[in-house]
Amino acid sequence: MTQARAYTRYEAGGEARRGGPRRAEVRRRRIWALVALVLVGAGLVLWFGPGQKALREITLPLRHEDIIRQQAREKNLDPALIAAVIYQETKFRARTSAAGAEGLMQILPSTAKFLAKRSGGIAFAPSDLGTPQVNISYGCYYLRYLTDHYGGNLTLAIAAYNAGLSNVDEWVRRAGGSAHFKSSDIPFPETRAYVASVREHRRDYRKNYAHELGYQ
Repeated sequence: MTQARAYTRYEAGGEARRGGPRRAEVRRRRIWALVALVLVGAGLVLWFGPGQKALREITLPLRHEDIIRQQAREKNLDPALIAAVIYQETKFRARTSAAGAEGLMQILPSTAKFLAKRSGGIAFAPSDLGTPQVNISYGCYYLRYLTDHYGGNLTLAIAAYNAGLSNVDEWVRRAGGSAHFKSSDIPFPETRAYVASVREHRRDYRKNYAHELGYQ
């Protein structure tokens, strides 16, 4: 009986030892499943709850919406397009580029002087481009000018904002006219990506900031 009981205890101990790692693995899986549920729940709270606005402002920032709405009305432009161009140029963080482009919409002083002459802004000074009101105003004037130049073709207008008027005019000529021009005809990879991104973010701004941009 003693041997039988000892053998039984040994066998039971062996089973326990063999079962220990399995139980530990089950516990680990349960813990990771719980962690995953907590993270998913936190993500849902962040996206749909009070944190949604904070997250949106990080991934899709919007500033100076009052100026954007004003300029959209004055220049007959879609406010979401203006916001998308600003996002693409600077993500609403004004800066001076290595090429000398200034402010939120990255206006070159030479371009601003050309626009000032066309618009009658005789008091314009290059230093004014650091002011959001002036910078967005000139950027929108340029967008309106490009849109009109290409007969309302936004693909061409957006491309010219990035690559320059003379380049896009040449591409249009090679394509046989603006009616035949497609995004795939843009030879600069950077400009193709720029146009695609502006179009995508235009949709995002219209969807996520309908009230702020005056759609509602």
